[in-house]
Amino acid sequence: MVSSMKIQLVLFFACSLFLQGTLGEVVCEDLPTDVCAFSIASSGKRCLLENFSTRDGKVEYQCRTSEVVVERMAEYIETDGCISACGVDRNSVGISSDALLEPQSTAKICSPACYENCPNIVDLYFNLAAGEGVFLPDLCQRQRTNPRRAMIELLSSGAAAAGPASVGSSQDVSAAPAPAYI
Repeated sequence: MVSSMKIQLVLFFACSLFLQGTLGEVVCEDLPTDVCAFSIASSGKRCLLENFSTRDGKVEYQCRTSEVVVERMAEYIETDGCISACGVDRNSVGISSDALLEPQSTAKICSPACYENCPNIVDLYFNLAAGEGVFLPDLCQRQRTNPRRAMIELLSSGAAAAGPASVGSSQDVSAAPAPAYI
């Protein structure tokens, strides 16, 4: 009985490997729009949901391949569990680092359910944060210990536009970099 189950498990595993190889590559343009966002093509490039207007004025969506390459990950469609745990939306058209300025979004991304189990989404937000001069592991550590302080530090990192200089100030106030998009 036990050896029969072992044989069935081995056959199941072998068949699943064979089936995966015969199904072909993940091509962003071939994905349905409801699984496009947070997917990675066989080429290792991120898939990106875009919208466009048709001739009759309707808005339609399509999945495209971005130029963003994900190291050590390919042929990946994000799970519904990670979408929920990280508080992201599969219907997002483009992804902005602005989400890091929302305390609820940062709390979800930094939650153990997301941060420890969803490497694809964490990698994406790690890179978005880095584009703003923020180290995501440090931000998440601060988020866990003192969420208000984390937001203050994020805002002061240059991720948000600087306030106006006071009259008579000789400080050079430059605009913050634009939010990073993929």
